[in-house]
Order: sequence, then structure tokens, then C-alpha cells
Amino acid sequence: MAAHLHEKIVCHARSFELRLLRCSLALDNPHSSPDPPTDSLPLLTHSHLFLDQVIQLIESGQYIKALSSQSVLSAFSNSQFQPQFTNSAESAQQFYSEFVPECVTSFFNSNGGGQSDGRVLDRIFKALVVLSAAVASLLAFVQCNTTGPVEKFPQMPLVALIPHEGEISDSGRWMEWETWVQKELISVGSDLRAKYSNTQYIVFAKILLLRTKDLLAEGNLSTEVKSISWWFARLLFFQQKLLDDHSSTLFDLLQVYTLESLDQFGTSEKVRDYWVTQITNDDASTIVSALHLEAGIMELTYGRIDSSRLYLESAAAASGLQFSLSGAMGFRTVHQVEPKAQLVLVGSTNGGEKGAQQGHELETSASVAGEYVQHPQSDEMSEASDILMTPRFVEDVKTSYANCSIATSRLKSVQQAVVLAHCHFKERSARNDELQRWEVAPYIEAINSQQSSPFMIQYLCDISRIHWESTRSRTKQRSLLMMDKLVQSIHDPSPVVSQRMPFCFGAKVPTLPALRKEFGDLLVSCGLVGEAVKIYEDLELWDNLIYCYKLMEKKAAAVELIKARLSDRPSDPRLWCSLGDVTNDDACYEKAQEVSGNKSARALRSLARSAYNRGDYERSKALWESAMRMNSMYPDGWFALGAAALKAKDVDKALDGFTRAVQLDPENGEAWNNIACLHMVKKRNKESFIAFKEALKFKRDSWQMWENLSHVAADIGYISQAMEAVQKVLDMTNKKRIDIELLEKVMKDLEMRVSTAHSVPPASCNVTNNNIADVISDANHADKILTSEAGFSFEPETQHLINVLGKILRQMVQSGSSAEVWGLYARWHKLKGDLTMCSEALLKQVRSYQGSDLWNDKDRFAKFANASVELCRVYMELASRNARKDELNAADRHLKRTINQAANTFSDSKEYQDLVACLGEVQKALRT
Repeated sequence: MAAHLHEKIVCHARSFELRLLRCSLALDNPHSSPDPPTDSLPLLTHSHLFLDQVIQLIESGQYIKALSSQSVLSAFSNSQFQPQFTNSAESAQQFYSEFVPECVTSFFNSNGGGQSDGRVLDRIFKALVVLSAAVASLLAFVQCNTTGPVEKFPQMPLVALIPHEGEISDSGRWMEWETWVQKELISVGSDLRAKYSNTQYIVFAKILLLRTKDLLAEGNLSTEVKSISWWFARLLFFQQKLLDDHSSTLFDLLQVYTLESLDQFGTSEKVRDYWVTQITNDDASTIVSALHLEAGIMELTYGRIDSSRLYLESAAAASGLQFSLSGAMGFRTVHQVEPKAQLVLVGSTNGGEKGAQQGHELETSASVAGEYVQHPQSDEMSEASDILMTPRFVEDVKTSYANCSIATSRLKSVQQAVVLAHCHFKERSARNDELQRWEVAPYIEAINSQQSSPFMIQYLCDISRIHWESTRSRTKQRSLLMMDKLVQSIHDPSPVVSQRMPFCFGAKVPTLPALRKEFGDLLVSCGLVGEAVKIYEDLELWDNLIYCYKLMEKKAAAVELIKARLSDRPSDPRLWCSLGDVTNDDACYEKAQEVSGNKSARALRSLARSAYNRGDYERSKALWESAMRMNSMYPDGWFALGAAALKAKDVDKALDGFTRAVQLDPENGEAWNNIACLHMVKKRNKESFIAFKEALKFKRDSWQMWENLSHVAADIGYISQAMEAVQKVLDMTNKKRIDIELLEKVMKDLEMRVSTAHSVPPASCNVTNNNIADVISDANHADKILTSEAGFSFEPETQHLINVLGKILRQMVQSGSSAEVWGLYARWHKLKGDLTMCSEALLKQVRSYQGSDLWNDKDRFAKFANASVELCRVYMELASRNARKDELNAADRHLKRTINQAANTFSDSKEYQDLVACLGEVQKALRT
């Protein structure tokens, strides 16, 4: 009986967790929970009695009232330690780092009942009280900085604890607290993206969640309040959205808590097992889909494309949605006469018409309550451009289109979120070009075609449309108008916050400051710099502000503005860094490090760049190492570290830096090139070849990379790839860049292959019982043998390489080439067995060496003599084949003339003796 009673109370406790999750998800059932069992009341304490009231306040969007409720304040009234609410960083440190964790611990461990089961249940309900406070604080922060409507909240979450409430109206009361909180947020290695309001709320929520999770683990109660991991992952991801750059610290934590959440709620079976009869199958599927959706968005944010794809596919499967891109004939503009092919999103939802009708009924009932936003196309928006918001399809395809188009299906909210997530996945995973933008459009149009959508889904859809239309001249004005209205909508009182919260975590929605920054960027692109300056100044985006002042040729005004702000806020590291950027003064970056408590990764990076620019590469390397230890996910940091290490002659550190750079950004062609070059230095040709192949995927227009690839390919025996690279270099340099050494190496390789092939004795034509198998084998191999003009047999690969080399050499000689190229061309003809063409090429090589400097330059004479000897030997071979003496006479005349001219200068050289010996051979041949 006791076990059954315990199970019923735990089940009731879990209903509170479900209600908290419902606040951020558009589940089908109304927000309700079963009444507590009357026979269990003796085991329930006051922690439970106030919990329902707190969650009701959260459900209605009254987050400040929830934080000020008696239930929440009771958790902070048992501590013996009384904080000092003074305007100082020490007071903030004391409150958040000592007082809050101590209060949670004291509240959690206070006696709750005489029985062991009673104590366990009491701890579960107390954990839920703290979880509710954390969720209320987090959602209040989300309201202020993402969803709206924007309201003025107390800067300190637990304002009810302050004995003298009259003092809190002072705007400067919490300035040092805000500064301390901002330093805590940037301690993960990245600056804040912009100015955010009420930042104490997210730090307060983080401390509550972290301490509660630790206490649950210590009491072996982690499995009793499983959703806390999911809420903590949400908070960490929201913190990442506040930052300028990706944080490796947050990423590592997100991996842990996301995987933990997936392990607990990754399938519908696990969700139903946890909430048993309190949840429907549809709601369980929605929760699973939302969890995978949030995991996929997180992975996509960090650029992990493959894992993001898997999570988003799982989210689509859990929601019962299947879709793909297709095409249909239709009209894109108002005045278009002839229909053109249009991309359209087609697919189906599980459950067919019944599921669609159910989704429509839910949306209709929710719309009455205000949770869904009806979005007929605005006449003002339509008139802003002659481009239709959604394409109009021709009559003969409308029926088939209606049967399979996602746009005409009535999607549930989670399915709409999945469609938009795939839209952003396509944006991130494909190359940013016009084709990619047109492939994204059907996803946006599918959501725009829905009769109604949750507020955040429609909000994100509008942002996506603005991104798309701002890239096109015919719709840029409309995108500016839409952005203006979108920013204003955040301040509108309707819909209320509780109706805006669903899918605030399941949609890749930017924060309000980030959205306003995009608005400023759009204004700048439209030439409205003055309007953008007001936005940047309000958001404290100093770098953007400096850029605008430079455009207006008012750089001094930017400096004065930053200095004026510094006089009010001397402890703001972002201001010091911006001042350093505009004045190029390292002292500003050092001051930023000082006021941040050595937590400003941006200041370290700026100092590292400055050291590199003045040639202090060792210091630059050390500073980059310190900066990357603080945040290893800064995109350009590892490349810069590699460059500094390379200048400092630290090859191993440089190789490590460039390797880490491509791990973060596999499309960094410069980093791949540097890795390849460093492997070349260390004689690791295979590794170098692989790296060059990767580099050339992204920088195919670099002839230097192709030339380097040709060298390493030849070194490891990949002659075909080497020849392909040589051809690329010729094409890119208009036949002006010729690598004679490489071609010489390739020629020697081919000559060796041919000589090896000639040394193999021909197979006997006599067939006996002993060699019949060999003959059959040779017959099977015969189709792989090709024959040259002289009757020589080559392997197909060798024949192909000879042909490719000949094509390259022909291009060289046709564009006007050097003596070395004519020599290679002669050797190529000799490989082919064409001695006549070989002799002509050698004759041109000999003539290329001739000139007034020939008899005064020993090296030039040596090359001339060697070419002359080779030419005369080819003449002798031709004479022996043709039984004619014309070639021998030509050789005799050439050698005699050369020997006479060289007698006074080079008579003691080896090349001169070779000429004399060759002349003797020619004269001997003439006498026979």
C-alpha cells in the first residue's frame, strides 16, 4: 500500500514537470494536472501546497509574480547568511556565488517528514519549487530579450528579498551587479553580442538549475526530476545565443546535457513511461520531436552538419511529417503571363485527412485563445513589390498540388517548426548562392500558406523571408518594411507572453538585440546609415558604430562617444576593446583584460594580432594560445595561431593550429593549403597530397595550389594526378607557368616504364600442354596492351600518361617555348617511336641554345653540346633505318662546325670530348 501511495505522489509530482514543459511547447491538451490523491495528503508538505500556485503564475506568463511568491521566497529564507545589497561587484559575487547556492542547499536538506519516503517526496517537491523558480527566471529573461512583449522588470530577480524596496527604483542601484553578471557570461570565452536587459535573470536561473541538479545527484534522485537536464540544456544554448562567437565550454556542456535529455526522453515510449496516463500519444510524439528538433538546431549552430541532419530527420519522423522539394508550373510575379516552373514543398503527414483535420481543430481552438497567429497576406506587404508572397499555380496542377503540397496541408505547430528547421539546415549546409536561396523559398512559403501558426513560428518565418528577400533588388524594399514591422511587433502588448512562449526554444529565433542589429545592417545596405547609427548606439554595438562613422567620415566622433561611455562605465571590457580597435593602442586591450579579470578572450586576440603585425611572432603565438585555451571554438583563432607559429619557425605548433582550424571549418581552403605545405616541408607527401586535394575543393582558382599538388603527386607516384595539375596550371597562367623539373621527372618515369616493358621477352607462339594456361592468361591480358607507332606494347595507364604528356608539351611548344621544352618534346616523340619528329624537335632545341653568348657561357655550351650529341645519334639511327646518308651528312657538318668553334674555349671540357667522339661515330657510319 505504501509503495502504491508513493508511486501516486511521484506521478503527481511529475505532472508539475509536464506543466512546465507545456509552457514552452504547443501540446494538444490544455494545461492541467490531476488533483492530488486525497489519501496522500499526510505525506505532502507545504512545498507541494504552494507549487501549484507558482506554476499557474508561470503558465499565465506572470514570471515576476512567480519569483516573488511565498513558495519561491521560502527557499531563500532559511539561510543564516544575510547578503549585502550594495552596488558593488563584491556584493553581486557574494549573493550569486555564495548566498543563492547555500539557500538552495539548506532548503533542499531541511527536514520534511518523519518517514524516509516522506523525506524523499519532500525533496522531490522542493526540487520542483527551485526548478519552477529557475524556469520563471529563464522565461522572464527570454521575454525581455526574444519573445516580448517588452516590459520593465526589476533588474534583480529576487527583488522581494530586499528590505528597502524604495531604493530599487534608482537606475544605478544594480550597475555593478550587471557588470559582474556580464563578466560571468563572457567567462566562457566570448564577448556578448550586444546589450541585453535583465541579464541577472539567466545567471540566477543557471545557478538554481546547476545546484539543484547536483543535490538531486547527491541524493540519488536524478531519475525523479528528469526534465531538469532539458531545461539546463535550453539555458546553456540560450546563453550561447547571447555571445559573439561559439564557446567551447558551452558546447561541451551542451553535449552532456543534450545527450542526457535524449537518453531520458528520446523516444515516445520513454516519455509515456515517465508520465504514464498524464500524456497522450500525440503529446508524447510532440515532446520527442521537440527534443530532437532542439538538439538538431544546437548542432547546426555549431556547424556539425551531419549530426544535425540526423536529429532533424528524427524530429520529422517523430512528428509524422515527410516532405521533399518538387516542381510545378505557376506564376511568381503579378504581371507574369507565361507560367514557369516553381519549386514547391510536397509531402504527407501521418494520419492523412483525419490527422490534418485534428490539427486544424486544435489550431482553431488555440486561435480563439490567442496562442496561434492568423497571418493573411498584408495588402501593404503585397503592394510593396510586384513579386507574389507565394507563387500562384496554374489551374491544371492545382488539384494534384493540393493533394500533396505541404503548403495546403494543415500542419501542427511542431511540424511547422520542423519545416523551418530544415529550411535553416539547407541555408547552413549548402553553398550561399542564388540557387540555394531559391531552394529555401518553398519552406518559407509553406509556412506562410498555413492558416495559422504559433507566434514564434510565424515570427521566425518572417525573419527567414526577410533574409531571402533582402538579397533581391525587386523585394529589398519589402524586406525593409517587414523588418520594421517585425521589430515593432516585439513591443506590441498582443499577443501576451504566455501565447508567445511556445517553441521559443524549438525555433532558431534570434534575440531581440540580434534582430535589431540585422535591422541596422539592412538599413546600412539601403544607404540609411544615420538610422542605423541610432540602433547600434542603443545596442552598444561599438564596432558597427565605428564602421558607420567611418562611412560618414566621422571617426573622431566615434572615439569621443566611446570615451564618454567609458567615463560612466570604466569596467566594461567591450568598450576598452572597441577603443583599442579605433586607436590601435595596445594599452586599451591590456586595460580590457584588467577590468574583465583576465576573462576577455577578445582582448587577448587583439593583443595577439597587434604582436603579429609588428613582427613579434613568439609573443603573438603565446597570446593566441592563451586566447584559444579560453575559447577553442573561435573560428579564425586556430588559423591565426598557426600563422604566428609558422612565422616563429614552430612547424609542429603551426601544423596543429591549421589542423584545428579545418576541424572547426572544413571549408577553410587556406588552412588546408597550409597543412599541405607543412607536410611537404616535413617530407610527408601522402598527407600533403590529401590536404591539397581538400584545399582545391574550395580554392580551385589558385594555380599555386595546383602546382604544389603536381609536385607531391609526382613524388608519391600519382603521375596522372600530377599531369592533371600541370594542365590546370597551364590553363590558369595562359601557358606562361611551366615547371620543367616536374616534367623532367615525369618523363624519366615514363621512359623507365617503357624500357621495362621492352625488356620483357615476347611470349612464344608454340603452345604445349605445359604452357597452355600461360597462353590463355596472356590472351585474357591482351586487351589491356596497347601498341605504339613503333610497335612497342604499353600498359593502358602508361599509354594514357604518354598521351597526356604529349598534349601538354604540344601546348607549350605552340605558345613559344624554351630549349628545355623542345628537349622534352623530342624525348616524347622518341617514346612514341617517331624519330623524324624527334630529330626536328632536337634541332629546334639546338638552335634555341645558339647565340652570341654560347661560346662564353660554359653551362650553356654544355647543354648545347649534349643536345647536339643527342641530335646526331638520332640522325644515325634514322640513317640506319632508311639506308640513307642525308642525316649522317647533316650530323657530320654540324659536329665539325661546332668542334671548330669550341676548340679555343672548351677543348678541355667533357662535353667537347663527347662531341669529338660522336663525330668519330658519324664518320665511321659514313664509311660503311
